[in-house]
Amino acid sequence: MVQVVAVSNQKGGVGKTTTAINLSASLAAAGYRILLIDLDPQRNASVGLSSPIAQENVYTFLSGINDFSSSVHDTFVPNLRLMPSTINLSAIELELTSQKDREYVLKSRMHDMLDDYDFVFIDCPPSFGLLSLNAWNASSFVLIPLQCEYYALEGLVLLLNNILKIKKTFNKKLLISGVVLTMYEKRNVLSREIEIDVRKNLGEKVYKTVIPRNVKIAESPSHGKPVLFYDFKSPGTIAYLELAREFLKKHQIMEDNNEHI
Repeated sequence: MVQVVAVSNQKGGVGKTTTAINLSASLAAAGYRILLIDLDPQRNASVGLSSPIAQENVYTFLSGINDFSSSVHDTFVPNLRLMPSTINLSAIELELTSQKDREYVLKSRMHDMLDDYDFVFIDCPPSFGLLSLNAWNASSFVLIPLQCEYYALEGLVLLLNNILKIKKTFNKKLLISGVVLTMYEKRNVLSREIEIDVRKNLGEKVYKTVIPRNVKIAESPSHGKPVLFYDFKSPGTIAYLELAREFLKKHQIMEDNNEHI
Protein backbone atom coordinates (compact mmCIF):
# COMPACT_ATOMS: atom_id res chain seq x y z
CA MET A 1 0.00 0.00 0.00
CA VAL A 2 1.32 3.45 -0.91
CA GLN A 3 2.64 5.62 1.93
CA VAL A 4 2.28 9.40 1.65
CA VAL A 5 4.95 11.40 3.47
CA ALA A 6 4.90 15.17 4.00
CA VAL A 7 8.44 16.59 4.21
CA SER A 8 7.88 19.59 6.40
CA ASN A 9 9.46 22.28 8.52
CA GLN A 10 8.02 25.73 9.13
CA LYS A 11 11.50 27.26 9.08
CA GLY A 12 13.19 27.79 5.73
CA GLY A 13 16.75 26.83 4.91
CA VAL A 14 16.86 23.64 6.99
CA GLY A 15 17.33 21.17 4.14
CA LYS A 16 13.65 20.38 3.61
CA THR A 17 13.58 20.44 -0.18
CA THR A 18 17.07 18.96 -0.40
CA THR A 19 15.91 16.03 1.70
CA ALA A 20 12.69 15.60 -0.31
CA ILE A 21 14.63 15.48 -3.58
CA ASN A 22 17.50 13.28 -2.44
CA LEU A 23 15.49 10.79 -0.41
CA SER A 24 13.06 10.44 -3.33
CA ALA A 25 15.92 9.91 -5.79
CA SER A 26 17.68 7.42 -3.53
CA LEU A 27 14.54 5.31 -3.15
CA ALA A 28 13.85 5.54 -6.88
CA ALA A 29 17.39 4.35 -7.60
CA ALA A 30 16.65 1.32 -5.42
CA GLY A 31 13.71 0.45 -7.68
CA TYR A 32 10.82 1.95 -5.70
CA ARG A 33 8.12 3.83 -7.60
CA ILE A 34 8.22 7.39 -6.28
CA LEU A 35 6.08 10.49 -6.79
CA LEU A 36 7.32 13.84 -5.51
CA ILE A 37 4.72 16.61 -5.23
CA ASP A 38 6.22 20.10 -5.14
CA LEU A 39 3.75 22.00 -2.95
CA ASP A 40 6.01 25.02 -2.44
CA PRO A 41 5.37 28.12 -4.64
CA GLN A 42 9.15 28.68 -4.72
CA ARG A 43 9.27 25.48 -6.88
CA ASN A 44 12.76 24.57 -5.66
CA ALA A 45 12.07 20.83 -5.86
CA SER A 46 11.01 21.26 -9.49
CA VAL A 47 14.18 23.20 -10.31
CA GLY A 48 16.27 20.64 -8.43
CA LEU A 49 14.98 17.94 -10.78
CA SER A 50 15.50 20.00 -13.95
CA SER A 51 11.75 20.32 -14.46
CA PRO A 52 10.79 23.06 -16.93
CA ILE A 53 7.81 25.29 -16.20
CA ALA A 54 4.86 23.02 -16.99
CA GLN A 55 1.39 24.10 -18.05
CA GLU A 56 -0.05 21.21 -16.05
CA ASN A 57 1.19 21.44 -12.47
CA VAL A 58 0.16 21.25 -8.83
CA TYR A 59 -1.69 24.57 -9.08
CA THR A 60 -3.82 23.51 -12.03
CA PHE A 61 -4.40 20.17 -10.27
CA LEU A 62 -5.63 21.76 -7.04
CA SER A 63 -7.71 24.24 -9.03
CA GLY A 64 -9.45 21.41 -10.91
CA ILE A 65 -8.15 22.56 -14.29
CA ASN A 66 -6.16 19.38 -14.88
CA ASP A 67 -6.56 15.86 -13.59
CA PHE A 68 -3.97 13.85 -11.69
CA SER A 69 -2.43 11.95 -14.59
CA SER A 70 -1.83 15.02 -16.75
CA SER A 71 -0.33 16.94 -13.81
CA VAL A 72 2.37 14.33 -13.11
CA HIS A 73 5.50 14.29 -15.27
CA ASP A 74 8.47 12.00 -15.78
CA THR A 75 11.91 13.10 -14.59
CA PHE A 76 15.32 12.03 -15.85
CA VAL A 77 15.56 9.82 -12.73
CA PRO A 78 14.14 6.34 -13.45
CA ASN A 79 11.13 5.50 -11.23
CA LEU A 80 10.80 9.10 -10.01
CA ARG A 81 7.87 11.22 -11.21
CA LEU A 82 7.10 14.79 -10.28
CA MET A 83 4.04 16.99 -9.90
CA PRO A 84 5.83 20.32 -10.46
CA SER A 85 5.03 23.63 -8.84
CA THR A 86 4.54 27.13 -10.21
CA ILE A 87 4.64 30.65 -8.80
CA ASN A 88 0.85 30.73 -9.33
CA LEU A 89 0.53 28.34 -6.40
CA SER A 90 1.05 31.32 -4.08
CA ALA A 91 -2.54 32.39 -4.91
CA ILE A 92 -4.19 29.04 -4.17
CA GLU A 93 -4.79 29.65 -0.47
CA LEU A 94 -6.87 32.74 -1.26
CA GLU A 95 -8.74 30.88 -4.01
CA LEU A 96 -9.61 27.99 -1.71
CA THR A 97 -10.70 30.13 1.23
CA SER A 98 -14.42 29.97 0.40
CA GLN A 99 -14.36 26.36 -0.77
CA LYS A 100 -16.02 23.67 1.32
CA ASP A 101 -13.58 21.24 2.96
CA ARG A 102 -10.70 23.38 1.73
CA GLU A 103 -8.34 21.58 4.15
CA TYR A 104 -8.84 18.31 2.24
CA VAL A 105 -8.61 19.40 -1.41
CA LEU A 106 -5.30 17.65 -2.06
CA LYS A 107 -6.42 14.46 -0.33
CA SER A 108 -9.77 14.30 -2.11
CA ARG A 109 -8.26 14.98 -5.53
CA MET A 110 -5.49 12.39 -5.02
CA HIS A 111 -7.87 9.74 -3.68
CA ASP A 112 -7.50 6.39 -5.46
CA MET A 113 -4.91 7.88 -7.86
CA LEU A 114 -1.77 6.59 -6.16
CA ASP A 115 -1.78 2.86 -6.86
CA ASP A 116 1.14 3.20 -9.28
CA TYR A 117 3.51 4.35 -6.49
CA ASP A 118 5.20 2.87 -3.45
CA PHE A 119 5.88 6.23 -1.79
CA VAL A 120 4.58 9.75 -2.37
CA PHE A 121 6.60 12.62 -0.90
CA ILE A 122 5.11 16.11 -0.55
CA ASP A 123 7.61 18.97 -0.34
CA CYS A 124 5.72 21.44 1.87
CA PRO A 125 6.16 25.21 1.96
CA PRO A 126 8.11 26.62 4.94
CA SER A 127 5.00 27.98 6.63
CA PHE A 128 1.92 26.87 8.53
CA GLY A 129 -0.92 27.68 6.13
CA LEU A 130 -3.58 26.04 4.01
CA LEU A 131 -1.05 24.35 1.71
CA SER A 132 0.78 22.69 4.60
CA LEU A 133 -2.54 21.75 6.17
CA ASN A 134 -3.60 20.08 2.92
CA ALA A 135 -0.30 18.20 2.79
CA TRP A 136 -0.61 16.93 6.37
CA ASN A 137 -4.23 15.87 5.84
CA ALA A 138 -3.26 13.97 2.68
CA SER A 139 -0.36 12.20 4.40
CA SER A 140 0.14 9.29 6.74
CA PHE A 141 3.52 10.54 7.95
CA VAL A 142 5.51 13.74 8.48
CA LEU A 143 9.28 13.69 7.94
CA ILE A 144 11.04 16.63 9.59
CA PRO A 145 14.47 17.81 8.41
CA LEU A 146 16.19 19.78 11.16
CA GLN A 147 19.25 21.94 10.62
CA CYS A 148 21.75 21.64 13.47
CA GLU A 149 21.50 25.21 14.71
CA TYR A 150 19.69 26.95 17.55
CA TYR A 151 16.83 28.72 15.76
CA ALA A 152 15.87 25.56 13.88
CA LEU A 153 15.63 23.76 17.22
CA GLU A 154 13.26 26.43 18.54
CA GLY A 155 11.07 26.03 15.44
CA LEU A 156 10.90 22.27 15.95
CA VAL A 157 8.89 22.68 19.15
CA LEU A 158 6.32 24.82 17.32
CA LEU A 159 6.13 22.36 14.44
CA LEU A 160 5.59 19.36 16.71
CA ASN A 161 2.82 21.23 18.54
CA ASN A 162 1.13 22.08 15.24
CA ILE A 163 1.34 18.46 14.07
CA LEU A 164 -0.28 17.39 17.35
CA LYS A 165 -3.11 19.88 16.76
CA ILE A 166 -3.62 18.58 13.21
CA LYS A 167 -3.69 15.01 14.52
CA LYS A 168 -6.36 15.87 17.08
CA THR A 169 -8.50 18.01 14.79
CA PHE A 170 -8.12 16.85 11.17
CA ASN A 171 -6.04 13.71 10.61
CA LYS A 172 -6.06 11.25 13.50
CA LYS A 173 -3.86 8.79 11.55
CA LEU A 174 -0.98 11.23 11.07
CA LEU A 175 2.33 9.92 12.45
CA ILE A 176 5.83 11.34 12.69
CA SER A 177 8.18 9.38 10.43
CA GLY A 178 11.11 10.96 12.20
CA VAL A 179 13.45 13.91 12.49
CA VAL A 180 16.47 14.04 10.16
CA LEU A 181 19.45 16.09 11.31
CA THR A 182 20.84 18.06 8.36
CA MET A 183 23.86 20.29 7.66
CA TYR A 184 25.67 18.46 10.45
CA GLU A 185 29.28 19.38 11.19
CA LYS A 186 30.87 16.84 13.51
CA ARG A 187 33.70 19.23 14.41
CA ASN A 188 31.20 21.92 15.36
CA VAL A 189 30.36 21.98 19.07
CA LEU A 190 26.87 23.40 18.45
CA SER A 191 26.00 20.60 16.00
CA ARG A 192 27.00 17.99 18.55
CA GLU A 193 25.10 19.73 21.35
CA ILE A 194 21.93 19.99 19.29
CA GLU A 195 22.19 16.34 18.27
CA ILE A 196 22.53 15.28 21.92
CA ASP A 197 19.60 17.48 22.95
CA VAL A 198 17.27 16.30 20.18
CA ARG A 199 18.07 12.62 20.70
CA LYS A 200 17.62 12.98 24.46
CA ASN A 201 14.16 14.52 24.07
CA LEU A 202 12.82 12.66 21.02
CA GLY A 203 14.60 9.32 21.27
CA GLU A 204 13.73 6.90 18.47
CA LYS A 205 11.86 9.60 16.57
CA VAL A 206 15.28 10.87 15.44
CA TYR A 207 16.90 9.05 12.52
CA LYS A 208 20.31 7.58 13.27
CA THR A 209 21.56 8.80 9.89
CA VAL A 210 22.72 12.42 9.86
CA ILE A 211 23.17 14.49 6.70
CA PRO A 212 26.53 16.32 6.72
CA ARG A 213 27.16 19.83 5.51
CA ASN A 214 28.60 18.96 2.11
CA VAL A 215 29.57 21.11 -0.86
CA LYS A 216 28.27 18.57 -3.39
CA ILE A 217 24.83 18.64 -1.80
CA ALA A 218 24.90 22.44 -1.98
CA GLU A 219 26.04 22.47 -5.63
CA SER A 220 23.73 19.81 -7.04
CA PRO A 221 20.50 21.91 -7.20
CA SER A 222 22.18 24.45 -9.49
CA HIS A 223 22.80 21.56 -11.90
CA GLY A 224 19.21 20.34 -11.60
CA LYS A 225 20.29 17.00 -10.15
CA PRO A 226 19.99 15.06 -6.89
CA VAL A 227 23.43 14.64 -5.36
CA LEU A 228 23.31 10.93 -6.25
CA PHE A 229 23.42 11.90 -9.94
CA TYR A 230 25.83 14.79 -9.44
CA ASP A 231 28.61 13.06 -7.50
CA PHE A 232 27.97 9.43 -6.71
CA LYS A 233 30.94 9.14 -4.32
CA SER A 234 30.36 12.26 -2.25
CA PRO A 235 29.65 12.05 1.50
CA GLY A 236 26.27 13.64 0.79
CA THR A 237 25.30 10.83 -1.58
CA ILE A 238 26.42 8.18 0.90
CA ALA A 239 24.40 9.85 3.68
CA TYR A 240 21.17 10.04 1.66
CA LEU A 241 21.50 6.42 0.50
CA GLU A 242 21.92 5.40 4.13
CA LEU A 243 18.91 7.53 5.09
CA ALA A 244 16.87 5.76 2.40
CA ARG A 245 17.83 2.37 3.85
CA GLU A 246 16.90 3.46 7.37
CA PHE A 247 13.65 5.02 6.12
CA LEU A 248 12.63 1.77 4.40
CA LYS A 249 13.39 -0.30 7.47
CA LYS A 250 11.49 2.03 9.78
CA HIS A 251 8.46 2.31 7.53
CA GLN A 252 8.31 -1.43 6.92
CA ILE A 253 8.24 -2.03 10.68
CA MET A 254 5.48 0.54 11.10
CA GLU A 255 3.42 -0.99 8.32
CA ASP A 256 3.86 -4.54 9.60
CA ASN A 257 3.17 -3.75 13.25
CA ASN A 258 1.00 -0.65 12.90
CA GLU A 259 3.31 1.01 15.40
CA HIS A 260 3.27 4.69 16.27
CA ILE A 261 6.74 6.19 16.46
